[in-house]
Amino acid sequence: MRIAIDYTAGVQQRAGIGRFTRELVHALLGAGSGHDFVLLQPRGRPRVPDALPPGAAVRTLPVNARMATILWHRLRLPVPAEVFTGACDIFHAPDYALPPLRRSKGIVTVHDLGFVRNPAWYVPALTRYLSRAVPDAVRRADLVLADSVATKQDLVAWLGIAPERVAVVYGGVAPHFQPRRDAAAVRQIRERYGLPGPYLLSVSTLEPRKNLVRLLEAYAQLRARRSPVPDLAIAGGRGWLFEEIDRRTEELALGGAVRFLSYVPDADLPALLSLAEALVFPSLYEGFGLPPLEAMACGTPVVASTAPCLPEVLGDAALLVDPLDVEGLANALGRVLEDRSLRAALIARGHERAQAFRWDRAARDVLAVYERLGANRTPSPAPEPFQSHGAPGESVRGEPVEP
Repeated sequence: MRIAIDYTAGVQQRAGIGRFTRELVHALLGAGSGHDFVLLQPRGRPRVPDALPPGAAVRTLPVNARMATILWHRLRLPVPAEVFTGACDIFHAPDYALPPLRRSKGIVTVHDLGFVRNPAWYVPALTRYLSRAVPDAVRRADLVLADSVATKQDLVAWLGIAPERVAVVYGGVAPHFQPRRDAAAVRQIRERYGLPGPYLLSVSTLEPRKNLVRLLEAYAQLRARRSPVPDLAIAGGRGWLFEEIDRRTEELALGGAVRFLSYVPDADLPALLSLAEALVFPSLYEGFGLPPLEAMACGTPVVASTAPCLPEVLGDAALLVDPLDVEGLANALGRVLEDRSLRAALIARGHERAQAFRWDRAARDVLAVYERLGANRTPSPAPEPFQSHGAPGESVRGEPVEP
């Protein structure tokens, strides 16, 4: 088959869905499936893989990502994506919104429905966009991919999608996430991020859904109960509605103990995770949640919330806490710092859990979805010569599968 993938998120977004898209596409291209792939990117700075394997190509839209969104998903311009990709059998949109298609089978990945469950977590413009684009995409798609069973259940409950139209494919942990103890690398990371001593780490974009205000309150309680307490480092770029985080940090007089590291490049994350006393992930809602699994792969114990879908993904390998329970979160942080046997158990179970989530497995599951859809397809016309215009939750059969 000839399979087109919208690579916009891989180009435009450094963290979150951008990382998810890049890792999945990298695994798909390396899977040796025998299919041909076309990556569709917006005009602007390219971030496609430097070395494409045989059978893979890149097409570039004549407009940037913002204009493509306006034309396709706000103005509903009926120009099919195949105009830019050439004829294809499958078109996969891995970031919520599906462009118009002519003959291709359409797949859209919906990572979560936070904008439906609680619109207050988002700026109004983003809520309006997603509230229009996502229902339209899942209505037109031949099949919807979800990152977790929890997200599939939300799609069925909130958008009324038939369960058989949704397949669950978990994300994975990249191979470079492993314990880093090299003295030179450790020294470099400590100097780069100003972390000379012990620290707790949280990795997330600064936005309301990540529940960082309650984390700050729990951390303040912990500091009031015991001494010394490791610093709290928060790695992530500023998203939206983050002003309350700054205000609460000042009110709690945590300025000297809390380090906002901003966005941390993917190459630095393994060492940063390896050096942390624990990863704290108190999110109010997730579609999957990569950082806890990556921390587990690096030998770091995890304190996470019980919000969807974290119990599903993390199992008994993390210390789970109600995300609304500030005192409970403070108690959990104290336990993971003081209880050596608990730490050892979490590290051991975390390492085992992380091994079950691999991008090569995710790629195999996605390929099975492609092949399932392609089994009864009308073969696409032969593509015209390529010319560049610019620089596990559930099986595909709908059966439960443990990661």
